Amino acid sequence: MPVPVPRQRAIPAVESGQAQAPQTVGGPLKEEAHRDATPAHGTGAATLTLLLIEDDPAGSPIVPDLLDSAGKPIRVRTARNLTEAERLLTDDVHCILLDLALPAPGGDDTDDELAVLRHVLRLAPRHAVLALTASGDAERGAEAVRVGAQDYLFRDELDGRLLSRAIRYAVERKRSETAERRLAEGRLRAQENRRLERGLLPTPLLDGSSLRFAARYRPGRSRALLGGDFYDAVRTPDGTVHAMIGDVCGHGPDEAALGVELRIAWRALTLAGLCGDELLNTLQQVLEHERADEEIFATLCTVDIAPDGRRAGLCLAGHPAPLIARPGRAPRLLPYENNGPALGLLPGARWPRMQVELGAEWSLMLYTDGLIEGRVGVDGERLGQDGMVEMIRRQLAEGLRGEELLRAAVHEVRELNGGELTDDVAVVLLDRAA
Repeated sequence: MPVPVPRQRAIPAVESGQAQAPQTVGGPLKEEAHRDATPAHGTGAATLTLLLIEDDPAGSPIVPDLLDSAGKPIRVRTARNLTEAERLLTDDVHCILLDLALPAPGGDDTDDELAVLRHVLRLAPRHAVLALTASGDAERGAEAVRVGAQDYLFRDELDGRLLSRAIRYAVERKRSETAERRLAEGRLRAQENRRLERGLLPTPLLDGSSLRFAARYRPGRSRALLGGDFYDAVRTPDGTVHAMIGDVCGHGPDEAALGVELRIAWRALTLAGLCGDELLNTLQQVLEHERADEEIFATLCTVDIAPDGRRAGLCLAGHPAPLIARPGRAPRLLPYENNGPALGLLPGARWPRMQVELGAEWSLMLYTDGLIEGRVGVDGERLGQDGMVEMIRRQLAEGLRGEELLRAAVHEVRELNGGELTDDVAVVLLDRAA
């Protein structure tokens, strides 16, 4: 939090070569975030302010009138040492003119000729800095720029016009550097977030299973990789393949995080041997403890496919029923009559496990409601489950399978919607060949 600023004695500042009326001196530097939020570091309509730090500012030849690009006087504050400079370095200072001949901070002997500059750069990382050095000492000035100053100037060659222009350029250069740094930091954060979100997407554990797995995922949030939808699939040591898909209500990062927590909890509980009502009841407890609001709920569909691949157990918690497709038969939805409520709605709820006969060869598609709630036609009618079943029937008849089928399904839903879907979409496909 910001440091309280004690009131200090007034120190005169110089403007256009004339002594200015005393003004209250600021305290320690404010937090960088606060300083970034002020307009002081731009080159707009605000009067530019220069902080001159040198041993004898009154005798300096650079006090003559300084004008900004609009012809307005540049205010000049003066400090004889770094202690005074720190007190005068308030949010309205745009540029610092630093005499490199100043003694090292604290009066310590040092072989570093730029120790005073390094100290100022640490003190004022968001300010433009001009280094002032002796005429002919270009090497020292160039080194000051390499260390972090925006430019260097020779003391004996200065005049008001040259310094005014140098101040304006230094402020603009610092503004440009700051913008580039923020852009680079934003890109880095975005890359880190994308790597994190990729790491949170599931890697199915199906080693040893003859079933083929495919999935398609599209978050509804702009430029996000992860939404409130989640899915997973694992094979337990007895050969049973467990798969699930779920949907946390809402589309923000909190919902995405909760979806990840539920997916990880489902995997851990499934590998620990839980299934059906016992599993969903435990997941509901996880949701109730982790959700940010009591109104948050999640729908869920789980299937556990027997080792022989011919039958499965199905549990629905307020979630749409999966679609099954078999050779020689039209695709259809699995039974929905015995579904239970969504997780987080009813304490002590039950979720019956239904036994489903799959047969020797089949494709089982689990999906979230983002796939069926897109608009179709000019009247704004939704695709719905019947429309989805017909779409999948047609695509299967065209010979589409696996990833290709899911890609085509999501693409067609987007096309029918007339553009990007606002809801998250997750689709999982499990196939068994005869």
